[in-house]
Amino acid sequence: MSKRFVALGDSFTEGVGDDDAGRPNGVRGWADRVADVLGAADAEFTYANLAVRGRLLPQVLGEQLDRALAMKPDLVSLYAGGNDLMRPKVDIDALMRRYRAAVARLVTAGARVILFTGVDGADDPVFRKMRGRVAIYNEHVRSIAAEHSCVLVDMWAMRQLRDRRMWSPDRLHLNSLGHTEVAISVLDGLGVAHSLERTVLGVAPLVDRKVRRAEDLRWAREHVVPWVMRRLRGESSGDVIRPRRPELLPPSW
Repeated sequence: MSKRFVALGDSFTEGVGDDDAGRPNGVRGWADRVADVLGAADAEFTYANLAVRGRLLPQVLGEQLDRALAMKPDLVSLYAGGNDLMRPKVDIDALMRRYRAAVARLVTAGARVILFTGVDGADDPVFRKMRGRVAIYNEHVRSIAAEHSCVLVDMWAMRQLRDRRMWSPDRLHLNSLGHTEVAISVLDGLGVAHSLERTVLGVAPLVDRKVRRAEDLRWAREHVVPWVMRRLRGESSGDVIRPRRPELLPPSW
């Protein structure tokens, strides 16, 4: 059983979309759920979460990797690159060379590493356009996971995550249902017993075309336009955010 778990990454690992006013940064997320289960089974278990929303892959590695290694973790999760793939131009091969080197450092230091593929955006008219980039990214991740015997959480294969009901209103971040699905897959990948249950949503209700168009326009106005404006100003949603659990602590809230 792992005793020192450090989570690295961006908004996905910080927990954005899964609101919880009682937790640091006002979010919970899949990593907290995993830590809660591991902590309940071992009084000596500790958990740190260094992830910050908006971070690009080089920023995640530059700001978080050395800090994580200094904690001498025996379990590390790493997800980064989603924000890079949304940029107009990105050298995925170059990014993933850095990613591979980071994973090698973690494994050499004695950590068991959890990696994630990106979600399949086939059912979303906007993110469908990124499928090719995400697929290339995923093949790199699968290769790295196989090379270093990492735990691989294949979110591309998690068909339930293609359901919009698993996502927050911004359509960029999982909601509590989605984060729970990921937590279950992480715990199953680790071979850890738990009582978390997957949500059965059933068939999605049909939405009138006019209603859907109105929802899409509202989403663009409330979420896409602010995102574009931040890009134009060279700003990030994480500029004023700090890691929510910068030190290893028992997962008590």
